[in-house]
Amino acid sequence: MKAILKDLGLSDVNSGAGTGTTWLECGGEILKSISPINGQTIGRVQQASRADYEKVISRAEEAFREWRMVPAPRRGDIVREIGNAVRARKKELGALVSLEVGKMRAEAEGEVQEMIDICDFAVGQSRMLYGFSMHSERPRHRMYEQYHPLGPIGVITAFNFPVAVWSWNAMIGLVAGDTVVWKPSSKAALTALALAKIIERVLQENSLPEGILNVVIGSRNEVGERLIADNRLPLVSATGSVAMGRHVGQVVASRLGKSLLELGGNNAVIVSSQADLDLAVRAILFGAVGTAGQRCTTIRRVIAHKEIFNPLTEALIQAYKQVVIGNPLEDGVLMGPLIDGAAVKNMQKGLAELQDQGGRILYGGEILSGGIYDVGTYVTPCICEAQNDYPIVQEETFAPILYLIPYENLAEATQYQNNVPQGLSSAIFTNDLHESEIFLSHMGSDCGIANVNIGTSGAEIGGAFGGEKDTGGGRESGSDAWKTYMRRQTCTINWSGEMPLAQGIEFGVE
Repeated sequence: MKAILKDLGLSDVNSGAGTGTTWLECGGEILKSISPINGQTIGRVQQASRADYEKVISRAEEAFREWRMVPAPRRGDIVREIGNAVRARKKELGALVSLEVGKMRAEAEGEVQEMIDICDFAVGQSRMLYGFSMHSERPRHRMYEQYHPLGPIGVITAFNFPVAVWSWNAMIGLVAGDTVVWKPSSKAALTALALAKIIERVLQENSLPEGILNVVIGSRNEVGERLIADNRLPLVSATGSVAMGRHVGQVVASRLGKSLLELGGNNAVIVSSQADLDLAVRAILFGAVGTAGQRCTTIRRVIAHKEIFNPLTEALIQAYKQVVIGNPLEDGVLMGPLIDGAAVKNMQKGLAELQDQGGRILYGGEILSGGIYDVGTYVTPCICEAQNDYPIVQEETFAPILYLIPYENLAEATQYQNNVPQGLSSAIFTNDLHESEIFLSHMGSDCGIANVNIGTSGAEIGGAFGGEKDTGGGRESGSDAWKTYMRRQTCTINWSGEMPLAQGIEFGVE
């Protein structure tokens, strides 16, 4: 553990506020980063105070005035170098992600690769910040739309993807000409600092001003509330719970700012009687158990046709029995710990509510003990039989709980799929073209992501990521998500020598 920290430039106590090339002497309280793997303290962070936050924001503002004037392809070159710097530290950074949030090594390194990929994507995007031209109704006029850098943007991220989600926002924001102020989860603070230190050398070698990429770690009162209420941040992108998103959205809207919200998911997989069951079982296992069920895209509900409900249930139970639970840094382990003891208690509370509401636990759900398990963060993944309208099924319990729900026809299955407050990701397993097209049509899934014969997680960076309803409506990563990080401007140029008005209005004097 010490070797990993040393390789990543971290010490026992680290500054919790940096401006890309400079680290502040912070005045906040000490934050301990405790590994859910073994309960040991990995390192400490001297958190930012209100005064430290003010310094960071001021420097982000100053840097924006310079950064926005750098040609976009040159901004893309900087992002290319950032991607290469992260690529060189992929294994070390992945190991720290595993230590700090409990992901198995392959998932953690995959998340770092996701940042590398979005850097590559953003480099190309830096040459494709396209506007539009259109025909004016007035003679000898030209109309077009263009996009300008927006300003310093705030990015708030959750613990479960401490590298990837920030990079979706920051790397696209950088090529758009924005500066970035990052408030990471306190549960993944060291990963954020390690990433900032990797990037620091790139900024220094290119003689860039401080304030382009900033990180500020602090309490909700000292930093979080100030960030979302700050008029100097025209956009706040926030990833987390629905409750958190409602609060952020209300505060940002009250100052007429823009918010990009990536909130809860209650993702379902419909398994048709025409499905390849082996394919479905493999996808469900990874989608429900990966990251110990702590993804916004985790499969939480399986809506299975009554004809295959029993064989699918048995196949899933047999697959779950083969899941090795333990230290995620060890080979062969498929599921690590939950993030902390509070997450374990929340899982147990959810299972108790399920049984009170009439559901049954078919497999798993126990808190493990003995040896490494005594830290109190390890559980067995759980399969339950439930009804879609149970109150607990309507919620997102951030844990490896899978609800199995039978259906009779596709209309009923689609109704179940859509009849939850959240609308992030969805999937259907079927070899029937008619069923798959209905699922993807206007009368099908109401989620921001809809898949056929793959699970609900593992979205590629080339597509826009996000969902509807209580998921918040935001879109990050690929496609045209870059437009969120820029301000749109419609321009009209009159080269006629006359002054005609639109809509044929006559307004003049002799």
